[in-house]
Amino acid sequence: MSVLISLRDILTLGGPVVAILMVMSVLTVAVSLYKLWQYAACGVGRHKILSQALQAWDEGDRATARTRLSKSSSYLAPLVEVAMYAPDTPDLDARLDAEAGLALAKLERGFRLLDTVAQIAPLLGLFGTVLGMIDAFQSLQSAGSSVDPSLLAGGIWVALVTTAAGLAVAMPTSMVLSWFESRTARERVFADKALRTVLVPGQSIKPEPSAAQPLAAEHA
Repeated sequence: MSVLISLRDILTLGGPVVAILMVMSVLTVAVSLYKLWQYAACGVGRHKILSQALQAWDEGDRATARTRLSKSSSYLAPLVEVAMYAPDTPDLDARLDAEAGLALAKLERGFRLLDTVAQIAPLLGLFGTVLGMIDAFQSLQSAGSSVDPSLLAGGIWVALVTTAAGLAVAMPTSMVLSWFESRTARERVFADKALRTVLVPGQSIKPEPSAAQPLAAEHA
């Protein structure tokens, strides 16, 4: 109850600017929770079984690779499966790259909103402070010669409330966005590695005997 009273007092002091910042903070929380649910549902960062399948495929054990792949819940598993079962399809690599890009683009939905909040919130808070300072100095001018310092001080700290509110919204939003972007960047690298592993499987390369080796064998 006391928290609600404090929020109501801040809203009353800050005016419409603080109200807008509160709406932006609610949007940030909603988008962040949705992204966490989306990442968990898609298995972002959980590629242990898929990595085992890719390792088996790279080693030439096709049966084990396909068996392990069938148990993976990663959103990349269907793309890897296509690459494993239809390797001779024309332009398959380009098509799979496009599908992987589409899947990663879905993971990036909402980033633009979070980035907008992180950039606009401090500017909006500063805008509210400027408006508050203008109002405070107008009151000071209206007071004439009977200036009350407490009136000016009160107007200034009320104006600064909007700056504090803007920073309080922008800083956590920026941190959350950076975390989501880092996770997506790692997914992009893993997706590219997974597709390249299947489309260009590793081959054991044995060094050819040098000319000195037969000569050494003859002298032995």
